[in-house]
Amino acid sequence: MLAAFFDAPGGPETLYVKELAKPAPKEGEVLVKVEASALNRADLLQRRGKYAPPPGASDILGLEAAGTVVELGLGADGRWKVGEKVMALLSGGGNAEYATVPAGHLMPVPPGMSATDAAAIPEAWLTAFQLLHFVGKVQKGETVLIHAGASGVGTAAIQLCRLAGAVPIVTAGSHEKLQTAIKLGAATGFNYKEENFGEKCLKFTNNIGADVILDCVGASHWEKNLQCLNTDGRWVLYGLMGSGEIHGDLLAKLLWKRGSLLGSLLRSRSKKYKEELVKAFTEQALPHFSAGGPIQLLPIVDSVFPLHQISDAHQRMEDNKNTGKIVLQMPQ
Repeated sequence: MLAAFFDAPGGPETLYVKELAKPAPKEGEVLVKVEASALNRADLLQRRGKYAPPPGASDILGLEAAGTVVELGLGADGRWKVGEKVMALLSGGGNAEYATVPAGHLMPVPPGMSATDAAAIPEAWLTAFQLLHFVGKVQKGETVLIHAGASGVGTAAIQLCRLAGAVPIVTAGSHEKLQTAIKLGAATGFNYKEENFGEKCLKFTNNIGADVILDCVGASHWEKNLQCLNTDGRWVLYGLMGSGEIHGDLLAKLLWKRGSLLGSLLRSRSKKYKEELVKAFTEQALPHFSAGGPIQLLPIVDSVFPLHQISDAHQRMEDNKNTGKIVLQMPQ
Protein backbone atom coordinates (compact mmCIF):
# COMPACT_ATOMS: atom_id res chain seq x y z
CA MET A 1 0.00 0.00 0.00
CA LEU A 2 1.00 3.65 -0.38
CA ALA A 3 1.49 5.72 2.77
CA ALA A 4 2.80 9.14 3.79
CA PHE A 5 6.17 8.94 5.51
CA PHE A 6 9.15 10.94 6.74
CA ASP A 7 12.61 9.67 7.70
CA ALA A 8 13.73 12.41 10.09
CA PRO A 9 12.01 15.29 11.91
CA GLY A 10 11.68 18.49 9.92
CA GLY A 11 9.44 20.68 7.82
CA PRO A 12 6.72 19.77 5.33
CA GLU A 13 9.38 19.12 2.69
CA THR A 14 10.49 15.97 4.56
CA LEU A 15 7.23 14.19 3.73
CA TYR A 16 6.97 11.71 0.87
CA VAL A 17 4.89 8.73 -0.22
CA LYS A 18 6.33 5.23 -0.08
CA GLU A 19 5.20 1.63 -0.55
CA LEU A 20 4.61 -0.31 2.67
CA ALA A 21 3.10 -3.67 3.55
CA LYS A 22 -0.66 -3.65 4.03
CA PRO A 23 -1.47 -4.18 7.74
CA ALA A 24 -3.49 -7.17 8.94
CA PRO A 25 -6.28 -6.73 11.51
CA LYS A 26 -5.60 -8.19 14.95
CA GLU A 27 -8.26 -9.56 17.28
CA GLY A 28 -11.07 -7.03 17.69
CA GLU A 29 -9.81 -4.90 14.79
CA VAL A 30 -11.16 -4.02 11.36
CA LEU A 31 -9.16 -3.36 8.19
CA VAL A 32 -10.39 -0.26 6.37
CA LYS A 33 -9.57 0.71 2.80
CA VAL A 34 -9.05 4.43 3.28
CA GLU A 35 -10.59 6.85 0.81
CA ALA A 36 -9.75 10.08 2.66
CA SER A 37 -7.89 11.19 5.78
CA ALA A 38 -7.77 14.60 7.46
CA LEU A 39 -4.84 16.54 8.94
CA ASN A 40 -4.52 17.59 12.58
CA ARG A 41 -2.04 19.76 14.46
CA ALA A 42 -0.74 16.59 16.10
CA ASP A 43 0.47 15.43 12.68
CA LEU A 44 2.59 18.57 12.34
CA LEU A 45 4.04 18.08 15.81
CA GLN A 46 4.85 14.43 15.09
CA ARG A 47 6.56 15.40 11.84
CA ARG A 48 8.70 17.88 13.79
CA GLY A 49 9.68 15.17 16.28
CA LYS A 50 7.72 16.74 19.15
CA TYR A 51 4.81 14.30 19.51
CA ALA A 52 5.62 10.60 19.31
CA PRO A 53 2.80 8.10 18.68
CA PRO A 54 1.52 6.24 21.75
CA PRO A 55 3.08 2.80 22.39
CA GLY A 56 1.80 0.28 19.87
CA ALA A 57 0.39 2.88 17.47
CA SER A 58 1.37 3.13 13.81
CA ASP A 59 4.26 5.46 12.93
CA ILE A 60 2.31 6.61 9.88
CA LEU A 61 0.67 10.01 10.27
CA GLY A 62 -3.10 10.40 10.37
CA LEU A 63 -5.53 10.39 13.30
CA GLU A 64 -8.80 10.16 11.35
CA ALA A 65 -9.99 8.57 8.15
CA ALA A 66 -13.02 7.44 6.18
CA GLY A 67 -13.35 4.44 3.91
CA THR A 68 -14.74 0.94 3.48
CA VAL A 69 -14.48 -2.15 5.68
CA VAL A 70 -12.56 -4.82 3.72
CA GLU A 71 -11.57 -7.37 6.39
CA LEU A 72 -12.60 -8.30 9.92
CA GLY A 73 -10.26 -9.53 12.62
CA LEU A 74 -11.26 -12.26 15.04
CA GLY A 75 -14.11 -11.06 17.25
CA ALA A 76 -14.98 -8.02 15.13
CA ASP A 77 -17.61 -9.68 12.95
CA GLY A 78 -20.53 -8.88 15.25
CA ARG A 79 -20.27 -5.11 14.85
CA TRP A 80 -19.32 -4.42 11.24
CA LYS A 81 -19.68 -6.02 7.83
CA VAL A 82 -17.36 -6.05 4.84
CA GLY A 83 -18.44 -3.29 2.46
CA GLU A 84 -19.76 -0.88 5.11
CA LYS A 85 -18.74 2.78 4.88
CA VAL A 86 -17.09 3.91 8.11
CA MET A 87 -15.26 6.77 9.81
CA ALA A 88 -12.29 5.89 12.01
CA LEU A 89 -10.71 7.46 15.10
CA LEU A 90 -7.03 6.48 14.99
CA SER A 91 -3.89 6.77 17.09
CA GLY A 92 -1.94 6.83 13.81
CA GLY A 93 -1.93 5.28 10.35
CA GLY A 94 -4.65 7.25 8.59
CA ASN A 95 -2.49 8.77 5.83
CA ALA A 96 -2.32 5.47 3.96
CA GLU A 97 -4.40 3.33 1.62
CA TYR A 98 -5.25 0.88 4.42
CA ALA A 99 -5.55 1.21 8.20
CA THR A 100 -6.43 -1.17 11.02
CA VAL A 101 -8.89 0.15 13.59
CA PRO A 102 -10.34 -1.21 16.85
CA ALA A 103 -13.95 -2.08 16.06
CA GLY A 104 -15.20 0.21 18.83
CA HIS A 105 -13.43 3.22 17.32
CA LEU A 106 -15.49 3.17 14.13
CA MET A 107 -18.66 5.08 13.26
CA PRO A 108 -20.99 4.69 10.28
CA VAL A 109 -20.73 7.35 7.59
CA PRO A 110 -23.99 9.36 7.58
CA PRO A 111 -26.19 8.59 4.55
CA GLY A 112 -25.20 10.55 1.46
CA MET A 113 -22.01 12.00 2.97
CA SER A 114 -18.83 11.97 0.87
CA ALA A 115 -15.62 10.36 2.09
CA THR A 116 -13.86 13.74 2.20
CA ASP A 117 -16.55 15.19 4.47
CA ALA A 118 -16.64 12.05 6.61
CA ALA A 119 -12.86 12.10 7.07
CA ALA A 120 -13.20 15.57 8.60
CA ILE A 121 -15.32 14.26 11.49
CA PRO A 122 -13.64 11.67 13.78
CA GLU A 123 -10.67 13.34 15.50
CA ALA A 124 -11.90 16.93 15.30
CA TRP A 125 -15.50 16.35 16.32
CA LEU A 126 -14.72 13.73 18.95
CA THR A 127 -12.12 16.10 20.43
CA ALA A 128 -14.67 18.92 20.57
CA PHE A 129 -17.34 16.60 22.02
CA GLN A 130 -14.89 15.33 24.63
CA LEU A 131 -13.79 18.84 25.64
CA LEU A 132 -17.35 20.09 26.01
CA HIS A 133 -19.06 17.11 27.62
CA PHE A 134 -16.51 14.73 29.15
CA VAL A 135 -14.11 17.41 30.45
CA GLY A 136 -15.81 20.83 30.47
CA LYS A 137 -19.23 19.48 31.57
CA VAL A 138 -21.01 22.19 29.58
CA GLN A 139 -24.57 22.99 30.64
CA LYS A 140 -27.50 24.50 28.77
CA GLY A 141 -27.36 28.31 28.80
CA GLU A 142 -23.64 28.53 29.60
CA THR A 143 -21.25 30.68 27.58
CA VAL A 144 -18.32 28.89 25.94
CA LEU A 145 -15.29 30.82 24.65
CA ILE A 146 -13.68 28.86 21.81
CA HIS A 147 -10.19 29.83 20.65
CA ALA A 148 -9.24 29.10 17.02
CA GLY A 149 -12.92 29.25 16.18
CA ALA A 150 -12.38 28.55 12.48
CA SER A 151 -10.21 25.46 13.01
CA GLY A 152 -11.46 21.91 12.65
CA VAL A 153 -12.08 21.55 16.38
CA GLY A 154 -13.36 25.12 16.62
CA THR A 155 -15.98 24.78 13.88
CA ALA A 156 -17.12 21.51 15.46
CA ALA A 157 -17.26 23.00 18.97
CA ILE A 158 -19.43 25.92 17.81
CA GLN A 159 -22.05 23.57 16.41
CA LEU A 160 -21.91 21.15 19.35
CA CYS A 161 -22.40 24.08 21.73
CA ARG A 162 -25.57 25.04 19.89
CA LEU A 163 -26.74 21.43 20.00
CA ALA A 164 -26.21 21.44 23.79
CA GLY A 165 -28.08 24.72 24.23
CA ALA A 166 -24.93 26.64 25.18
CA VAL A 167 -23.77 29.98 23.73
CA PRO A 168 -20.52 29.80 21.71
CA ILE A 169 -18.28 32.83 21.25
CA VAL A 170 -14.96 32.63 19.44
CA THR A 171 -11.59 34.13 18.73
CA ALA A 172 -9.81 33.97 15.37
CA GLY A 173 -7.05 35.83 13.56
CA SER A 174 -8.95 37.28 10.59
CA HIS A 175 -12.29 38.82 9.69
CA GLU A 176 -12.98 36.02 7.22
CA LYS A 177 -12.48 33.32 9.86
CA LEU A 178 -14.72 35.17 12.31
CA GLN A 179 -17.45 35.42 9.68
CA THR A 180 -17.26 31.68 9.06
CA ALA A 181 -17.60 31.02 12.78
CA ILE A 182 -20.60 33.33 13.07
CA LYS A 183 -22.31 31.67 10.09
CA LEU A 184 -21.92 28.34 11.90
CA GLY A 185 -23.65 29.70 14.99
CA ALA A 186 -21.14 31.66 17.06
CA ALA A 187 -22.95 34.46 18.92
CA THR A 188 -20.00 36.80 18.39
CA GLY A 189 -16.29 36.70 17.62
CA PHE A 190 -13.14 38.64 18.43
CA ASN A 191 -9.97 39.12 16.39
CA TYR A 192 -7.27 38.34 18.96
CA LYS A 193 -4.68 40.14 16.81
CA GLU A 194 -6.52 43.46 16.95
CA GLU A 195 -8.51 43.57 20.21
CA ASN A 196 -8.47 42.42 23.82
CA PHE A 197 -10.76 39.40 23.71
CA GLY A 198 -10.86 39.34 27.51
CA GLU A 199 -12.46 42.77 27.68
CA LYS A 200 -14.74 42.03 24.72
CA CYS A 201 -15.92 38.76 26.26
CA LEU A 202 -16.75 40.49 29.54
CA LYS A 203 -18.65 43.22 27.72
CA PHE A 204 -20.63 40.69 25.68
CA THR A 205 -21.57 38.69 28.80
CA ASN A 206 -22.45 41.75 30.93
CA ASN A 207 -19.31 41.26 33.05
CA ILE A 208 -20.14 37.64 33.86
CA GLY A 209 -17.51 36.02 31.64
CA ALA A 210 -17.21 32.62 30.00
CA ASP A 211 -18.28 29.52 31.92
CA VAL A 212 -16.07 27.30 29.77
CA ILE A 213 -12.97 28.19 27.74
CA LEU A 214 -11.66 25.79 25.08
CA ASP A 215 -8.00 26.72 24.70
CA CYS A 216 -5.55 25.30 22.17
CA VAL A 217 -3.22 28.32 22.46
CA GLY A 218 -1.83 28.39 26.00
CA ALA A 219 0.68 30.92 27.28
CA SER A 220 -0.01 33.86 24.98
CA HIS A 221 -3.69 33.92 25.99
CA TRP A 222 -3.52 33.06 29.70
CA GLU A 223 -4.02 36.54 31.19
CA LYS A 224 -6.98 37.38 28.96
CA ASN A 225 -8.46 33.94 29.62
CA LEU A 226 -8.41 34.58 33.36
CA GLN A 227 -9.70 38.10 32.82
CA CYS A 228 -12.89 36.76 31.25
CA LEU A 229 -13.30 33.41 33.05
CA ASN A 230 -16.49 33.34 35.09
CA THR A 231 -16.37 32.48 38.79
CA ASP A 232 -16.27 28.67 39.06
CA GLY A 233 -15.48 28.53 35.34
CA ARG A 234 -13.67 25.69 33.58
CA TRP A 235 -10.62 26.49 31.47
CA VAL A 236 -9.98 23.45 29.27
CA LEU A 237 -6.47 23.35 27.78
CA TYR A 238 -5.95 20.98 24.85
CA GLY A 239 -3.07 22.54 22.90
CA LEU A 240 -0.09 24.88 23.17
CA MET A 241 0.09 26.72 19.85
CA GLY A 242 1.18 29.85 21.73
CA SER A 243 3.76 28.12 23.99
CA GLY A 244 3.43 26.51 27.40
CA GLU A 245 5.79 28.72 29.37
CA ILE A 246 3.97 31.17 31.65
CA HIS A 247 5.53 33.99 33.69
CA GLY A 248 3.02 35.56 36.01
CA ASP A 249 0.56 35.16 38.84
CA LEU A 250 -1.62 32.52 37.20
CA LEU A 251 -2.36 30.44 40.30
CA ALA A 252 -3.47 33.35 42.47
CA LYS A 253 -5.78 34.69 39.76
CA LEU A 254 -7.18 31.23 39.08
CA LEU A 255 -7.76 30.66 42.79
CA TRP A 256 -9.50 34.03 43.13
CA LYS A 257 -11.95 32.98 40.41
CA ARG A 258 -12.34 29.51 41.98
CA GLY A 259 -11.55 28.37 38.44
CA SER A 260 -10.60 24.92 37.24
CA LEU A 261 -7.71 24.43 34.80
CA LEU A 262 -8.25 21.11 33.03
CA GLY A 263 -5.76 19.59 30.59
CA SER A 264 -6.98 17.10 28.01
CA LEU A 265 -5.60 15.10 25.09
CA LEU A 266 -7.42 12.46 23.06
CA ARG A 267 -4.72 10.49 21.26
CA SER A 268 -3.17 9.08 24.43
CA ARG A 269 -6.49 8.06 26.02
CA SER A 270 -7.19 4.39 26.69
CA LYS A 271 -8.95 2.14 24.20
CA LYS A 272 -11.91 1.85 26.58
CA TYR A 273 -12.21 5.63 27.02
CA LYS A 274 -12.22 6.14 23.25
CA GLU A 275 -14.88 3.46 22.83
CA GLU A 276 -17.08 5.23 25.39
CA LEU A 277 -16.49 8.57 23.66
CA VAL A 278 -17.31 7.14 20.22
CA LYS A 279 -20.46 5.51 21.62
CA ALA A 280 -21.67 8.74 23.26
CA PHE A 281 -20.96 10.80 20.14
CA THR A 282 -22.64 8.23 17.88
CA GLU A 283 -25.78 8.30 20.01
CA GLN A 284 -25.98 12.02 20.81
CA ALA A 285 -24.42 13.86 17.87
CA LEU A 286 -24.05 11.66 14.80
CA PRO A 287 -27.79 11.57 13.94
CA HIS A 288 -27.68 15.36 13.50
CA PHE A 289 -25.35 15.05 10.48
CA SER A 290 -28.27 13.67 8.47
CA ALA A 291 -30.49 16.17 6.67
CA GLY A 292 -34.01 16.83 7.88
CA GLY A 293 -33.53 17.37 11.59
CA PRO A 294 -34.12 20.64 13.49
CA ILE A 295 -30.36 21.03 13.97
CA GLN A 296 -27.97 19.85 11.26
CA LEU A 297 -24.26 19.47 11.96
CA LEU A 298 -21.84 20.18 9.12
CA PRO A 299 -18.21 19.08 8.78
CA ILE A 300 -16.25 22.02 7.37
CA VAL A 301 -13.67 21.08 4.73
CA ASP A 302 -11.17 23.77 3.82
CA SER A 303 -9.34 21.98 1.02
CA VAL A 304 -8.60 18.55 -0.45
CA PHE A 305 -5.12 17.40 -1.54
CA PRO A 306 -4.11 14.13 -3.20
CA LEU A 307 -1.86 12.01 -0.98
CA HIS A 308 1.25 12.77 -3.04
CA GLN A 309 0.77 16.49 -2.25
CA ILE A 310 0.88 15.96 1.51
CA SER A 311 3.77 18.44 1.83
CA ASP A 312 1.56 21.18 0.40
CA ALA A 313 -1.26 20.19 2.76
CA HIS A 314 1.04 20.41 5.79
CA GLN A 315 2.38 23.77 4.61
CA ARG A 316 -1.15 25.17 4.37
CA MET A 317 -1.81 24.21 7.98
CA GLU A 318 1.62 25.49 9.09
CA ASP A 319 0.72 28.86 7.56
CA ASN A 320 -2.67 28.92 9.38
CA LYS A 321 -4.45 29.41 6.07
CA ASN A 322 -7.15 26.82 6.63
CA THR A 323 -10.72 27.39 7.75
CA GLY A 324 -11.96 23.97 8.79
CA LYS A 325 -10.29 20.70 7.87
CA ILE A 326 -7.58 19.92 5.33
CA VAL A 327 -8.26 16.50 3.80
CA LEU A 328 -5.99 14.07 1.95
CA GLN A 329 -7.52 11.93 -0.80
CA MET A 330 -6.08 8.45 -1.30
CA PRO A 331 -5.34 7.02 -4.77
CA GLN A 332 -8.33 5.04 -6.03
